[in-house]
Amino acid sequence: MCEEGTRSVRARGEPSPKVIEPAPVRRLTVGLVGAFLWAIGLTSLAHPAVAQNEPYEDVREEMVRRYIASVHPLLEPIDDQEVIEALRAVPRHEFVPRELRDAAYLNQPLPIGHGQTISQPYIVALMTQLLELDPGDRTLEIGTGSGYQAAVLAEIVDSVFTIEIIEPLATSAWARLRRLGYAAVRAKHGDGYFGWPEHGPFDGIVVTAAATHIPPPLVEQLAVGGRMVIPVGPPFRTQQLMLLEKRTDGSVAQRSVAPVAFVPFTRGEPER
Repeated sequence: MCEEGTRSVRARGEPSPKVIEPAPVRRLTVGLVGAFLWAIGLTSLAHPAVAQNEPYEDVREEMVRRYIASVHPLLEPIDDQEVIEALRAVPRHEFVPRELRDAAYLNQPLPIGHGQTISQPYIVALMTQLLELDPGDRTLEIGTGSGYQAAVLAEIVDSVFTIEIIEPLATSAWARLRRLGYAAVRAKHGDGYFGWPEHGPFDGIVVTAAATHIPPPLVEQLAVGGRMVIPVGPPFRTQQLMLLEKRTDGSVAQRSVAPVAFVPFTRGEPER
């Protein structure tokens, strides 16, 4: 745990990774359809108004108080203080289009271009908490999107690797993360199905698109004692957010955490 509550890994000076050439797969898309949380009434809560000159820090604090740190009877509570502080620290408005900044701290997904979304804050917090990360852990994200989940991870751990299949998103996310000082995040454009084996094994893996099955290469790259969070199920229908943990004998325990609705993890030619 960090002595000051939130662990910043900014400005560590790690060299910029090269954005690789397009791989023959479609985007591992980022985003959660809000149907589940809308059904239980969370996103119908009044949200903090964002005045034009109001500091975003105040609005972000209100987001954390309402949607992250509070307990809802139908949701798994977010009680990991490192995760709460990470959501408090990351400027989410920097990860959405400029015209949507006033909506950045609502508890809902928002479009980020190329048909993709940034997931709602509660889901980002939940998936991060399920990994049970420590500062020295090596973490892999599949589906960079705007870079928000990677930034949240980088507030907790020293080493984050993230892969994005849509080249413009990969390029813009990397530039954004560097501009905001997240030098410990290494990003590339490529096929997330196969992970990033040269940097494994990973103590935590988070997948931000719904797969019809759990990719074996990601299981192979999970360290003993490591955890992976991935939505699994049919496209455009209710899926299950699955938590996997690799045992010392190499077997994998898994359990379903919650019903979710992510866009599909698809294969084919990458989108432009």
